[in-house]
Amino acid sequence: MVLSHPEQIGRLADACPEAVPTAVLGGDPCFDRILAARHHRDRYRRALGVRPGQRFVLLNSTWNPTSLFGDAGPDDVLPLLLPRLTSELPADEYRVAAVLHPNIWHGHGPGQVRLWLDRARRAGLALIDPLEGWRQALIAADAVIGDFGSVSYYAAACGTPVLLGAAPLEALGASSPVAAFVRSAPRLDPYGALLPQLERLLAEHRPLDGPAGLTTSAPGRSAALLRGLFYRLIGVAEPAAPAVLDPLPLPPYEPPLRTAPLRVLTHTAADGSIAVQRFVEPRYEPDGGGEGHIAAHEDTLDPSVLEIADVILRYGDADDPRLGSPCMWAAEVLDRYPSASLAAYVTGPDECSVLHRSGLLLRLTAESAADPAAHASALHAWLSTGSDVAELVAAGLTVRTGASTQHVRVTVVREGTARGERRGS
Repeated sequence: MVLSHPEQIGRLADACPEAVPTAVLGGDPCFDRILAARHHRDRYRRALGVRPGQRFVLLNSTWNPTSLFGDAGPDDVLPLLLPRLTSELPADEYRVAAVLHPNIWHGHGPGQVRLWLDRARRAGLALIDPLEGWRQALIAADAVIGDFGSVSYYAAACGTPVLLGAAPLEALGASSPVAAFVRSAPRLDPYGALLPQLERLLAEHRPLDGPAGLTTSAPGRSAALLRGLFYRLIGVAEPAAPAVLDPLPLPPYEPPLRTAPLRVLTHTAADGSIAVQRFVEPRYEPDGGGEGHIAAHEDTLDPSVLEIADVILRYGDADDPRLGSPCMWAAEVLDRYPSASLAAYVTGPDECSVLHRSGLLLRLTAESAADPAAHASALHAWLSTGSDVAELVAAGLTVRTGASTQHVRVTVVREGTARGERRGS
């Protein structure tokens, strides 16, 4: 029996003394791979589409009827949580992903799981590979919402704040470190406002000593311990080369793609900078006031939303032959949806082309990677004031999303027939 910490030998002795002679300490190769890759955190965050200034929240569920994705009892937490996470957390300030135990995918089938999560995915939720990608997502996370499974415990061992959404002690050995962790970790109130809970978790977090010390008694040494054990068992001399573990691969690039409509709030400061907050399909009008408008992806599930949208979006290559040029696409969209003021074609992580109903065609280029669709919403707010476009081109556009500030260069591709328009939103 290969164990990762001496405390497990003590519990084995209590449960089954006859098995103690078979126990060996082999460390934890899974945790060692996490420890060895932590210096790649920024790369993993970029791969997952986490932008500077954003917080990355990782949901996880183990395989159990009482888990976060379970079906025991009257409270089915995750279906209640997913649409609220994507609607209550400002889209430009939070990136949300979920990793589900492989047995969830196997037990229910990939089609059923994706169907359950379809609405959340349209709102920007990333689904993490449960075999090859979860460790990298865990390293990238600023906070974890989970249950009593190993992902939550590994997160706590790494010092990451953990909020437990499902944690019944009945499923755990009373003297186990996981049970101690569940008793001490903060709990999620699934019916309370989520943003204050996450902000409080991050502000008040203090790493727990138990998970960090009890996950393994031999951090970084599992490869050597396990290889030595295996060679002793088969009676073959161990190679002289160091024993190593496969490094964690760099995940594929997966920026968020939101096709659900966005409620956008904008505030123009005295210095001309524009604060933008975007919420995905909020149930209620978000707090904060300011000017509001609707931005919608052209492929939104309910096409009737496009009839009332102020800004219509599209992400793609500038030379996609199916859509024509960004200007051609934008002109078609504005002709089809007369209520829209702007059509914005996002061609990269820092650039988009925007056509105003006046005929003004602009290119917005940010100084670093962001979501240019937020810059298009800021431009909509600026143009709605009726200010001189020449001033905008000269000074650029300063856009604030949460704690992040972006300076956006504005280039006129084609002049319009009006300086702007004053328009209620």
